[in-house]
Amino acid sequence: MDRLLLEPEIVELLRTAPRIAVVDAVRESLAAARTRRAGPPESWAADVRDRLSERTRPSLRPVLNATGVVLHTNLGRAPLAPAALAAMAAVAAGYSNLELDLDTGTRGSRGDHCRAPLRAVTGAEDALAVNNAAGALLLALGALAAGRDVVISRGELIEIGGSFRIPDILARSGARLREVGTTNRTHLDDYSKALDPNVAAVLTVHRSNFEQRGFVATAEGGALAALCREAALPYLIDVGSGLLADLSPWGLRDEPRVVEALATGADLVLFSGDKLLGGPQAGCIVGRRAAVARCREHPVARAVRADKMTLAALEATLALYLEPEQAVRTVPVLRMLTLEPEELERRAVRLAAACPRSLDPKLEQGRSAVGGGSFPGADLPTTLVSLDAGALGPDGLALRLRLGEPPVVPRIGGGRLLLDPRTLPENSFPAVGAALAEALRE
Repeated sequence: MDRLLLEPEIVELLRTAPRIAVVDAVRESLAAARTRRAGPPESWAADVRDRLSERTRPSLRPVLNATGVVLHTNLGRAPLAPAALAAMAAVAAGYSNLELDLDTGTRGSRGDHCRAPLRAVTGAEDALAVNNAAGALLLALGALAAGRDVVISRGELIEIGGSFRIPDILARSGARLREVGTTNRTHLDDYSKALDPNVAAVLTVHRSNFEQRGFVATAEGGALAALCREAALPYLIDVGSGLLADLSPWGLRDEPRVVEALATGADLVLFSGDKLLGGPQAGCIVGRRAAVARCREHPVARAVRADKMTLAALEATLALYLEPEQAVRTVPVLRMLTLEPEELERRAVRLAAACPRSLDPKLEQGRSAVGGGSFPGADLPTTLVSLDAGALGPDGLALRLRLGEPPVVPRIGGGRLLLDPRTLPENSFPAVGAALAEALRE
């Protein structure tokens, strides 16, 4: 150990890294040399440097998404717009007026920062932003229905990624679940028959990551809102993805927009910030003033409150929607979803040109996915770059790409490695090519 620590290259490491980290890396290198058949490494310094790099590398790192899944939950969902990144950096670098009223010099509310922009882009009477959509649902149910029943269709008792189940959130909120209808058909009359003094609210949940087709029926939102008004009960809609833009000109339909949900007459509409809205992870609650006020005043509101960077990024993202055409151009999720086939083919040609010739890059037609439980039946044509991984095989090459720097996450199909330019920034193509070349050298 002492002799290795005196080697010039390791002494150099001690000048730039914490001594304890270098010592631990040397200890690991010695232990490995004692146990492996091959004995000592060719270069102690190189081995120690690699182990030190692995120890000090951040666990959460940027990756290049070549899967074509735009809202890839495992890869962090929505990339942020430049305006949102700038807003986060500005408030993170120093102090901010997070809870200070600059006009009076007295304590303010962090809930005010996204209140006005949420109202402006949705038309709601009032709004509140919290840390995520599950938190928004937990808060809304706790504020409006704790200790009483919430009526929901059996066809909407869904589970989404990470074993998040609507019945579980309902139970944790203190509300009681009352199922109506059947898995495939729930009528307005089913809701009407269920309303009694024990019912506190009616909830509709968008089936965001699957479709029902065939012999199905769902009660119309406007009719449900009218039924709830007659019974003096709040009507809640969880629309999931937070779609604000109209994407129908690009063939993307059948996903509820926030403004459409509010137009039914719902008291509260809940949605995510980091899906189709294209902002940071957040939960948004918009709707009638009295209902939002009950959420804001509930004790759980503090437990699910958003931090300053989330609020800054969300406010900046919402500001882009004041001009819908600007949002489509500048919100990365919307820009990726609205890329024309000709543009994708042009990008694929450039991406293929950056790939090593030994991988036999070819272009082939394929499909991208929206992801994030949004537009589950959407058809997104794309042009893929298809690579022959040779002796490594597509799984082996994909593993090396994921372990490279930067990590590249591709997909596999037809025995070949596939790269989708839809989810890769154009300026990343050289880095993808370099990552492929490095993977082949190892």
